[in-house]
Amino acid sequence: MKTSIATVSISGNLREKLEAIAAAGYDGIEIFEQDFIADEGSPRDVGRMVRDHGLEITLFQPFRDFEGLPEPLRARAFDRAERKFDVMQELGTDLVLFCSSCHPEALGGIDRAAADFRELGVRAAARGLRVGYEALAWGRHVNDHRDAWEIVRRADHPNIGLIVDSFHTLGRKLSPESIRAIPGDRIFFVQLADAPTIEMDLLYWSRHFRNMPGEGDLAVTDFMRAVMATGYAGPISLEIFNDQFRGGNTKAIARDGYRSLMAVMDDVRRSEPTLDVDLPAFPAPIAPKGVAFIEFATRGDEARALGALLSTLGFSHTGQHRNKAVSLWQQGDVRIVLNEETEGYASSAWAARGTTVCDIGLQVGSAAETIARATALGAQSFSQPIGPGELEIPAIRGLSGSLLHFLDDGSGLERVWEVEFEPVEQANESAGISRIDHLAQTMSYDDMLSWTLFYTTLFDMAKTPMVDVIDPDGLVRSQALAAPDGALRITLNGADSHRTLAGRFLSDTFGAPLQHMALATDDIFATAEALAARGFQPLPMPANYYADLAARFPLAPEMLERLQAANILYDADENGEFFQLYSRAFAGGLFFEILRRKDGYTGYGAPNAPFRIAAQKRLTRAKGMPSG
Repeated sequence: MKTSIATVSISGNLREKLEAIAAAGYDGIEIFEQDFIADEGSPRDVGRMVRDHGLEITLFQPFRDFEGLPEPLRARAFDRAERKFDVMQELGTDLVLFCSSCHPEALGGIDRAAADFRELGVRAAARGLRVGYEALAWGRHVNDHRDAWEIVRRADHPNIGLIVDSFHTLGRKLSPESIRAIPGDRIFFVQLADAPTIEMDLLYWSRHFRNMPGEGDLAVTDFMRAVMATGYAGPISLEIFNDQFRGGNTKAIARDGYRSLMAVMDDVRRSEPTLDVDLPAFPAPIAPKGVAFIEFATRGDEARALGALLSTLGFSHTGQHRNKAVSLWQQGDVRIVLNEETEGYASSAWAARGTTVCDIGLQVGSAAETIARATALGAQSFSQPIGPGELEIPAIRGLSGSLLHFLDDGSGLERVWEVEFEPVEQANESAGISRIDHLAQTMSYDDMLSWTLFYTTLFDMAKTPMVDVIDPDGLVRSQALAAPDGALRITLNGADSHRTLAGRFLSDTFGAPLQHMALATDDIFATAEALAARGFQPLPMPANYYADLAARFPLAPEMLERLQAANILYDADENGEFFQLYSRAFAGGLFFEILRRKDGYTGYGAPNAPFRIAAQKRLTRAKGMPSG
């Protein structure tokens, strides 16, 4: 499979774009006219520069407003085409995109357009060039790939072919199934883009809100299944217009695009195995089995304070590493590791951020398959020297350069706790916490699409609609991702302003990868009582919150009293009930959540978030911290 991306899809000047595109692993580029015009090199120089990066120019574009024009506009359009053919030959590419006309004087009629393209095909053939015709979703007379194909078919020239674009088909809510009837050799080029479902003008939607396949809501896999069923064997290219991407990290967005192309074509071959998809073999999306451990980088007094907090939460210090200053704390199926090493990755994480989560261990069916899929999708693997008797646990880089390690039950990695740790006899009676319900990662809003794509392409996880969380000082957007069985849940929280609690956490911790973890219990009231007996200090909630609960839910007075006495927050939906209890913030804004899901509740207590955030801000301001 030949991969390509339009230069308009990412930020930077042409030279920066080429460097990022080549590094991400693409085979070629669609070169936009504006990109090389803005460059100081001649078309011949630009073509040479592209090839020096190991890339080819798969498509030159765009040529607008060609077909169906009256004279003298028609003659001028052919003159313009000849000039662009000159440029193409200088660049060293043989294919140009002509999009359906939006010209106010363009005349309709399939036969008229076909005649224009037939003549254009003769001129292109004389130069060894090809022309691809694409139906713009907002074209004046042609806005459907079926009409564009009919024009190409009637033009009946080997140098005139069809270009199909997922946005122009799916954005108009057209079925892609009709593409299956088109001969694959008559499709000259395929462009892919996704987009969120938004009801707005098609042109504006297209020019500002396209995103990578898998980041939006369009049926791009179905589109590509139809394309591949034709026998198409040419490039598959990304054409993305997105305001956020135009100002984003050039290399990161290029990598995201490559990941999305590989993932969507993997989906195609798995959903329709009879199709001939020329793609390297790599494992299917990984079914996560849960969180194996959370590792904190910490040191000295901060480590002792964190250990004391874990004790009040009912955790026991159950193990000490045989070679390192690393301790293991456990309750139920939850393992928390405190790493006080002065060398290695954890040490560098502590030097940069103080006490922080530096590593997340995930339980998977096969660690080897997880690494194989992750690296095939462009993830960065990680390793560091191991000590005597230690296990080599596979890992990749996660958010903000943190680590994701993978454990499984078949390769011996599950024995890490007995192999590397000496038991410690410091039992602490459990408070009823049994497992990790979800992890909450905080990031810049601009990074949310990237990390949503990272998790949903690597793992068998689905996203829910994005939620706006109101902070007293701004807005935070939250995206929840979950495995089908709920074994792994992650919420991604995007901050635009440093004034929000999430934004302040980002700035204060220099982008720490985890802001809080949610610990599950089967009896929130018994757990709250056990925590109180250990000296745990919950986040205090105001009486106004509970008065409002009484108005919103038909709760018995006795239940309201119990909730208020323990500072427990409450929510309910059509499926069940939800109870939440929070720790106070520590180490720059980290905190724990203790929760109970009852009778099928699948949300995350979003209605409570504004009140929880206000309570957290009130507590920090009371200690003399700035308001942001």
